[in-house]
Amino acid sequence: MSASRRSGTTDELGPGEPEPERDGPDDSGGSDLLAALLDGMDAALCAFDADGFVTHWNREAERILGWTAAEAVGRHGFAGWAVREADADEVEGRLLSAMHAPGRQVHEFALLTKDGGRVLVRTQSAAVRGPDGKPAGVYCAFSEVHTQIDLERSIALSEALFEDAAWGVVLVDADLRPAVVNAFAARALGTGRTSALGRPLGELLAQGVEDLEGALTHVLAEGAPPAPAEMWVSVRTAEGEQRRCWRSGFLRLASPLAEEPVPLGVGWLFQDVTEAKQAEQEAAMLRFRANQLHRAGRAASECEDPVEAATLHLDFALAGFADHAVVDRVVGGSRADGEVGPVRLVRIAATPSGAPGPSLLTGAAGLPVRYDDGHPALQCVARAGSVRADAGNVPADSAREWALERQWPGDAVHALCAVLRSRGRTLGVLTFLRGPGRSRFERVDATYAEDVAVRIATALDLAQLVRER
Repeated sequence: MSASRRSGTTDELGPGEPEPERDGPDDSGGSDLLAALLDGMDAALCAFDADGFVTHWNREAERILGWTAAEAVGRHGFAGWAVREADADEVEGRLLSAMHAPGRQVHEFALLTKDGGRVLVRTQSAAVRGPDGKPAGVYCAFSEVHTQIDLERSIALSEALFEDAAWGVVLVDADLRPAVVNAFAARALGTGRTSALGRPLGELLAQGVEDLEGALTHVLAEGAPPAPAEMWVSVRTAEGEQRRCWRSGFLRLASPLAEEPVPLGVGWLFQDVTEAKQAEQEAAMLRFRANQLHRAGRAASECEDPVEAATLHLDFALAGFADHAVVDRVVGGSRADGEVGPVRLVRIAATPSGAPGPSLLTGAAGLPVRYDDGHPALQCVARAGSVRADAGNVPADSAREWALERQWPGDAVHALCAVLRSRGRTLGVLTFLRGPGRSRFERVDATYAEDVAVRIATALDLAQLVRER
């Protein structure tokens, strides 16, 4: 319990001090309020009058040192009970000096517990002024040093996270709106630290908002997940939308002052691992494609017909790479470098346009494909190099019309043409096609298509030699 010489909550009084007379209304209500306030403090508190007698002693002081209020109030100083005799003069002098010093004074020293142990405490002491403004005593709030250090470390950690952390830290309130954003997170979101506060996440992210809000809602309801989660989002920037991968951890924040856990929000910590994930995906893709080339080579080596070997290469290359593929052969078999005249191509193989299946041989009639001038396949033959083409951001009907005009399946929106070369001559064109559900072809895709084209060209050249013999 808390005790005060004014409140009458204990019978302990200073030496030789008479019981004060009470005139006027009973102040027991104010005394009870003072006692409740003192007992409710998280810090230990004691107070001394101008003569050095203990006047107040709250419940937290009793918890730390073991001395009850009845045992503490009325004693003169700490000598012989809360401080060793050898240290008493120094400790009391430092505490009571606060009566004549401005502001608060902070000290650290060892106090004695009731069972004889020692506790290192950190104190804050300040003067108590009377009605006339003169020092009437001093109060001293103290706590165990390790507790204070833990608090300071927590505060320092919070400040460091929000100022100097090399990863994003965002505090999200119960309405899933950012309440605090550190510098790293603000840069990652492409906004300022203050401009992001209170805004819906949908205004900060172009894609991936549903997954992120779902994770935050789960954490509020169920608590922190056992492991970090990798989330792909799209961030709006001055250069357009950028796709990023954030490895995220989540912590549910609850109020320590409530009897039952009251969710205050979620602590969201994340690192940008986009480059690492892209490198990992690219390495996996290269391993898969190398394995496909190896398998295709082994399967083709068992084919008696070189044309069948060419279609096998096409089927193995198509897996995970494109939706459709066509092989066009130069009319006459080949075209020498520098040869003039129009280029005519005959389609000799194509993937089925309906259900998936092995490539089909076509072009038995030898009729040229109706390619208009400027067609990507004709450009590929003219340049003897790869050519990429896209329908662009157009409606589905326009994209279908774009594909059909080029004699490709109607769902094609991305095309990659690789030239078929063997023994210094151009034999034709290999075209890979992707639908709207896939990304456009990149340079790494062109390199793979060229590797496949070399193998198909070799098989077609061998087939021509066999027929000539």
